[in-house]
Amino acid sequence: MSAVNITNVTVLDNPSAFLNPFQFEISYECLVPLTDDLEWKLIYVGSAEDETYDQLLESVLVGPVNVGNYRFILQADPPDPAKIREEDILGVTVLLLTCSYLGQEFIRVGYYVNNDYDDEQLREEAPSKVLTDRVQRNILADKPRVTKFPINFHPESSENGGQPAVPPESNNADERENDFEQKSR
Repeated sequence: MSAVNITNVTVLDNPSAFLNPFQFEISYECLVPLTDDLEWKLIYVGSAEDETYDQLLESVLVGPVNVGNYRFILQADPPDPAKIREEDILGVTVLLLTCSYLGQEFIRVGYYVNNDYDDEQLREEAPSKVLTDRVQRNILADKPRVTKFPINFHPESSENGGQPAVPPESNNADERENDFEQKSR
């Protein structure tokens, strides 16, 4: 059982221009007091094939956290288009919202994001160079993919010498492959 559960995530200002900030209203509950901070991250996946194009858009520490219900708005700058290959700006990609405790990721919420021109004529006759100021993003907010990882929220009281129950990025490669299996079809 997790000590922290996300109860709701609302994507605000969606659809929006590609260059607008991301905004998420995150609600969660804490079932046991936590002495350390929770780390929330928002990651933009810039390429299905190469994670070096991923961009950490925001990282926020919240805590210590007592038992109760919480809500906050996570706002992040958009990805830097100069750090994305031209051929990967338009089309489908993924946005990842993660939460970690003591360096252990315990939940990942993945959203498909469709980036396309805001004008039908531009969609039909795309210019040779992507016009990022004319690209609109649409986060498929009604179909998040939630992955939970078991972690030890109180390693000081464990018998395994304080080691996490699961390494923090143990399923990263599998997750990336699964997140993009539809994109490559």
